[in-house]
Amino acid sequence: MSTQKVAVITGGSRGIGAGLVDAYRKLGYAVVATSRTIAPSHDAGVLTVPGDIADPATAERVIAAAIERFGRVDTLVNNAGIFVAKPFTDYTQDDYAAVIGVNLAGFFRITQLAIERMLSQGGGHIVNITTSLVDNADSRVPSVLASLTKGGLQSATKSLAIEYATRGIRTNAVSPGTIKTPMHPEEAHEVLAGLHPVGRMGEQSDIVDAVIYLENAPFVTGEILHVDGGMSAGH
Repeated sequence: MSTQKVAVITGGSRGIGAGLVDAYRKLGYAVVATSRTIAPSHDAGVLTVPGDIADPATAERVIAAAIERFGRVDTLVNNAGIFVAKPFTDYTQDDYAAVIGVNLAGFFRITQLAIERMLSQGGGHIVNITTSLVDNADSRVPSVLASLTKGGLQSATKSLAIEYATRGIRTNAVSPGTIKTPMHPEEAHEVLAGLHPVGRMGEQSDIVDAVIYLENAPFVTGEILHVDGGMSAGH
């Protein structure tokens, strides 16, 4: 088995995901990155696998590709996520299906497959990206679907941490506030900055640095690391 560690990153084509690919490469990991549309990489240490993470077949292909190319899976970062902010009664069945598909189904199968592999290797690390709206709903941001799905992810983080605590697999989450990513148009930045007690949005590097901290923290598991400019503390 190869000794180079391997990180699998979902939603890896842009924003925080692309930052995570770079950060894990800098740590010396090989990386398998997936998203719906992701270009081939010129870096031999990065394998890209296009596919919709809501489809379990994508998860199967991603983990199979990781094993085939690099021989192992050491870390999985469940970064893919979608956010639809609407008044509760305005959500459509399509909204519901899309958010459940990416945020929950997209986490479920790939994490099962990664953990199976980690068990056979003797350890590993799962990191889930959630949102601080889970802990602190905000009257300015109606977001029941985010809370329903990312809240499930936050609880699953603790549950997985405890289930596998004695078997070398850690599970943690990073809980962001609103981060400057391609998801948010520039003209919305001022309003979004005002949602945070510190009065500004976060940078993609804030979330990437938090994931890398967790990667290098062998005694930390079951942690929900809030990187949210104080949102989770109050308003």
